[in-house]
Amino acid sequence: MGSPHSSRIARRAALTGAVSLAVTAAGLMAAPAQAATLSIPAVSGQAHHHTASALAGSGITNEFNPFSSTLKRSTIPGIQQYEAQRRAHIANQLSAAATGAETLSYGGGVDGIGVQSGHSKVYLVFYGSQWGSQSTDSNGNAKFSGDSAGAAGATQQMFKGIGTNNERWSADLTQWCDGPNVASGATSCPSNANFIPYQAGGVLSGVWYDNAAASPAQATGNQLGVEAVNAAGHFGNTTAASNRDAYYIILSPHGTNPDDYQNPTTGYCAWHDWNGDTTLTGGAASSPYGDVAFSNQPYNIDQGQNCGVGFVNSPGTLDGYTMTLGHEWHEMMSDQNPAGGWTNHTGDATYNGQENSDECAWLKPGTTGGAAMVAFATGTFAEQASWSNDTNACSISHPIVGGGSTGSNTVTVTSPGTQSGTVGSAVNLQVNGTDSDTTQSLTYSATGLPAGLSISASGLITGTPTAAATSSVTVTAKDSTGATGSSTFSWTVTATSGCTPAQLIGNGGFETGSAAPWTATSGVINSDTTSEPAHSGSYDAWLDGYGSAHTDTLSQAVTIPAGCKASFTYWLHIDTAKTGTTASDKLTVTANGTTLKTFSNVNANSGYALQTVDLSAYAGQTVTLKFTGVENSSSAQTSFVIDDAAVNVS
Repeated sequence: MGSPHSSRIARRAALTGAVSLAVTAAGLMAAPAQAATLSIPAVSGQAHHHTASALAGSGITNEFNPFSSTLKRSTIPGIQQYEAQRRAHIANQLSAAATGAETLSYGGGVDGIGVQSGHSKVYLVFYGSQWGSQSTDSNGNAKFSGDSAGAAGATQQMFKGIGTNNERWSADLTQWCDGPNVASGATSCPSNANFIPYQAGGVLSGVWYDNAAASPAQATGNQLGVEAVNAAGHFGNTTAASNRDAYYIILSPHGTNPDDYQNPTTGYCAWHDWNGDTTLTGGAASSPYGDVAFSNQPYNIDQGQNCGVGFVNSPGTLDGYTMTLGHEWHEMMSDQNPAGGWTNHTGDATYNGQENSDECAWLKPGTTGGAAMVAFATGTFAEQASWSNDTNACSISHPIVGGGSTGSNTVTVTSPGTQSGTVGSAVNLQVNGTDSDTTQSLTYSATGLPAGLSISASGLITGTPTAAATSSVTVTAKDSTGATGSSTFSWTVTATSGCTPAQLIGNGGFETGSAAPWTATSGVINSDTTSEPAHSGSYDAWLDGYGSAHTDTLSQAVTIPAGCKASFTYWLHIDTAKTGTTASDKLTVTANGTTLKTFSNVNANSGYALQTVDLSAYAGQTVTLKFTGVENSSSAQTSFVIDDAAVNVS
């Protein structure tokens, strides 16, 4: 974005007459070097603590990691370390006795949680402004300029498609269970267990682009867990009950190295966990919302064949990406809070500690239990098989069993009819169902609830809607035999009564060529499209960029009507010649002097990123929104460029 820094400095000098035109080598931004090819083991499950020190003393041999001799929990070795001998070993085991080295057993639950025994609610969190500018693709999915491989759209289509088109890849999960009737150490489920139901109709429940700041270059497990807890709050899942069947996938952008996944000794391709795991790098992540299940999904396309590019197709750019997404979702469903669900406790040197997908990882297409393309109603995606106790095999397709609705019981959910409400008005709606077996009690779950609402296990929907939208809500009731029934209805939430939707910012795109009604320091309004192009139109607001001690400000006062919800949005581009991780040049965004957001040279990005702040707390007040950009005395410049600002009320 923009021309070399010499042009920026020259432009600023022309405006002020106060800046030298000399440019040092430190003021030039070099292109990043190409990364060396890495040979890394691909690790899933609780991979974040697979360091040499954590693994020492376990006494378990890892036969496929050339860099370490022991293994604490489950691993998926990277393809470069994954030998044909290992794949043949698993294939040859498939005719063994039903209880053998690969048999999984129940871990007794962690915090009472073993499996995800309701309809899964998958939330995608695109973590960090490096994903780039957001738009919408032809399928109505979030699309990002920093995602050249199209991973975001494929991820959304995949989770929309699970449980559609009569697919049976996910049906392997219906054999796993938890609940008070399942004994710790059990290798099969009794009929009165809480089974995982077949996930009919898709599992995608929400998408959030968290671009308030850049994703850390190497996020710790704790930071990823904190992001998952933040996502729970963002989506309105603020109780333990609402998070019981929720799963937050933290998708890091291209070029980042979350939890050091590229490490040639302890690397991996993805992992899943829960916030309370004390072995997360950086420690457990505190949650006020109960236990939060999440996964770390790096942009593992960056690792090429070592994380599955081309494993099923040619060129197969997204093969490994969708396989690892599916791998971790299967493992989360059967082992939500590791290792309280179904894992390998046999003590076998190859399999001990592994989860269902670990035992079938990287089996070649065309072999028994090998990876394959799975056809959903939303598209066809590369997936891998998962281990099945009931067939003693790696299953890429499996009948619906205990968690299906194939039993003799019939469950019916009575539709509450079309629902409506307003933002900010509390909801209290009881949904009821019946079971043909009157001795059974029903457990309820829901997908598609308006933001801010949740459902209890008894079918009571409560909360306060936070956004105007029309949602398709499906409520599912399940009994202890696994029989289920559901009802789908529409729920429309409108803007707060009495509030007329409006946009309040004046000259938000600066296209008048002057500041008014903004108040700005000299030189901020910019039409230099060569050095700093606008997000749209011909003008933007360019704060700082001098490469010397300097402060620029930009402010405007707006009055937010009483009773209205208000959202402040703007597009921000940060351009810097500074290197390193020291935040020396800063942009602060305030409302009546209260800090809303802060940015620095560390958050530099290649394009514009949309920023959003909720201003509803200022309803009935006049609020002054102010940007303050401060450069230190270093000769390396930082520019903060703002465009297309708006305050929308509803």
